[in-house]
Amino acid sequence: MESSDMFVALKPRDQWKRAKRQSELSERILAAVDDMEGQIIWITQPIEQRLNEMVSGVRADVAIKLYGKELEELVNKASELQRILKEVPGSADVATEQVMGQPILRIRIDQEAIARYGVAAQSVLDVVESVGGKALGEIVEGQLRFPLVVRLPERLRESPASLGTILIPGAGGEQIPLERVAKIELIKGPKLISREWGERRVTVQCNVRGRDVGSFVAEAQSRIAEKLDLPEDRFRIDWGGQFENMQRAQKRLVIVVPIALFLILVLLYMSYRNLLDTVILFLSVPFATIGGILALVVREMPLSIPAAVGFITLSGVSVLSSMVFVSALREKLAEGVQSVRSAITETSLVTMRTIVMTALVASVGFVPMAINDAPGCRSLAPAGVGRHRRRAHGHGLQPVRAAGDLFRLPA
Repeated sequence: MESSDMFVALKPRDQWKRAKRQSELSERILAAVDDMEGQIIWITQPIEQRLNEMVSGVRADVAIKLYGKELEELVNKASELQRILKEVPGSADVATEQVMGQPILRIRIDQEAIARYGVAAQSVLDVVESVGGKALGEIVEGQLRFPLVVRLPERLRESPASLGTILIPGAGGEQIPLERVAKIELIKGPKLISREWGERRVTVQCNVRGRDVGSFVAEAQSRIAEKLDLPEDRFRIDWGGQFENMQRAQKRLVIVVPIALFLILVLLYMSYRNLLDTVILFLSVPFATIGGILALVVREMPLSIPAAVGFITLSGVSVLSSMVFVSALREKLAEGVQSVRSAITETSLVTMRTIVMTALVASVGFVPMAINDAPGCRSLAPAGVGRHRRRAHGHGLQPVRAAGDLFRLPA
């Protein structure tokens, strides 16, 4: 098995002639090399691929690791998994780890034939071993040692038929062709047997384009459970790739978000020493998230990890604006204003400019990151799912992006 990488440095986009976007260019590249026999070709980015390999051991966004004992059953089930994944909307570059296909020359001795001709089994085995090279001894030249190896000439090693013409001496001195005392055949066997924690494994990989990874995996899991029979005592499935990294990050967020909100409460109480003021200030957090949720719905984007981090930042900005308002309101009440309603009205007018400027500093700063579609922005701006992205990039495919506009085509 041979695995290689090709790096293609792209010219500036204004010089492109047959493609306008990287997604369109990747489709043209795949169409040009898709008919190469014996090849699995991926188009990805150098840094993205390295990170995927280091994090989960695979190159794709989603990887199904199928574990089992019998290799042939694993290969058959993996083929069914590949067929099911191709039917799931959003799947791209679906491929199965190449396990079978290694040409193997198998020579089996016919025990009855060698007994009939009186040929020693070792004589046949010596000829078989000399197909690849049989070590007979060593040659010593000074302090260097070289193995002395004998090998059959190339004309006898070309095919099973030519091997069958090799003559082997019999018990009575006659010359017997090898094909009479052995069965010679060329078969296809495993060229790679992957193992993880002592279990045999076959991996089915795919990239996700036009939708979020979470919903894609959920739909794929339901289809696999419905259409594929995998007995638990013989097979086991693990989901890897970027999906595995996403699950890991979500588990951390389940811990980090409550801790962050709790720390905000503690700091507010330490600042005001008043439970009522603390609760009023903290109530601004859920109301502030309404705008973020509406923005995700309008752009049809998933609640990804970058979006979750943005909501944490939004909570801090919202509490800061509320603190500005409450502090000014306290000062007004301390001056002896006649009614609370008038104090709130006056405080709102006075603090409006400060609150708007404070909020704009954070929100406007995130706008370029949210709407940017240039190379290198994929890690910060989560991939869109809906019509907005489809109009921008065509065919519902995510553009392949990386710093320097580099493509990576591992064969």
